[in-house]
Amino acid sequence: MAAAAAAPPPPPPNFWGDTPEDEYYASQGVRNTKTHFETPHGKLFTQSFLPIDPTRPIKGTVFMTHGYGSDSGWMFQKICIRYSNWGYAVFAADLLGHGRSDGIKGYLGDLEKVAAASLCYFKSVRLGEEYRDLPAFLFGESMGGLATLLMYFQSEKDLWTGLIFSAPLFVIPEPMKPSKVHLFMYGLLFGLADTWAAMPDNKMVGKAIRDPEKLKIIASNPRRYTGKPRVGTMREIARQCEYVQNNFDKVTVPFLTVHGTSDGVTCPTGSKLLYEKASSEDKTLKIYEGLYHSLIQGEPDESADLVLADMRAWIDERVERYGPKSSGNK
Repeated sequence: MAAAAAAPPPPPPNFWGDTPEDEYYASQGVRNTKTHFETPHGKLFTQSFLPIDPTRPIKGTVFMTHGYGSDSGWMFQKICIRYSNWGYAVFAADLLGHGRSDGIKGYLGDLEKVAAASLCYFKSVRLGEEYRDLPAFLFGESMGGLATLLMYFQSEKDLWTGLIFSAPLFVIPEPMKPSKVHLFMYGLLFGLADTWAAMPDNKMVGKAIRDPEKLKIIASNPRRYTGKPRVGTMREIARQCEYVQNNFDKVTVPFLTVHGTSDGVTCPTGSKLLYEKASSEDKTLKIYEGLYHSLIQGEPDESADLVLADMRAWIDERVERYGPKSSGNK
């Protein structure tokens, strides 16, 4: 009788392997802290990434929001680490319904409240004694870009120095759009179906990542939401995309938005419309030929480094141009 096959080894606790976290972050030149933050809408899991050299002056603060189904850890934090390496204090939170924050996993039935929860945490740092006079930027990736723009609309005038969007979800590609028939039929259940994971799954991860080895790593994130899209999530994303499209002209602060032409998850049209319609005098659009959705975590290193170099040049120039700024904090 053949012996039973040995059980496969358990996956590593982190994408970089089983190196202790403190050692890994030190090797990356950052200090990482993790905590939970209570908001009126639920408890958030939050992280900070600061340059490890305490004598190094902080140029500004960056408040980062991840995309749908993801979290602020695993490979998203590679973006946080890079910005910290450039001299920025970086703060990130798992959106409600994601990662280690409160909420039904993958459920975004009220994106205004989801955005308000993260904004509550970000403002607590932005207006705190240590950072209030520094330039401050909101950063949003994918659906996190949609949440970030809602945060901006919910904020006091001039609270933020600028906005940075990476493949933001402002326009849903036709193959990804939720079926109006499905949404109508579930709507007849008077909200009972709102949290159901019942919408067609278009395998977004495969459409987002160009580098096959990085796809394997991203797909192994133990905190990634892998169920079918929830009814209320797709209804709300469609509603809020329409809302921001109708309000692009209300954007007045400097912003950078970047997108790949081969993005199969969010439409580059969204970045182009924001650029065309925003009232900002200082606005930048970067379109990368052939790049997929995940511009930093999912592209080959040479492509990711190109995007990061453009981001670094943009934010450093805005810090130099606008300098320490305390308006909105008085």
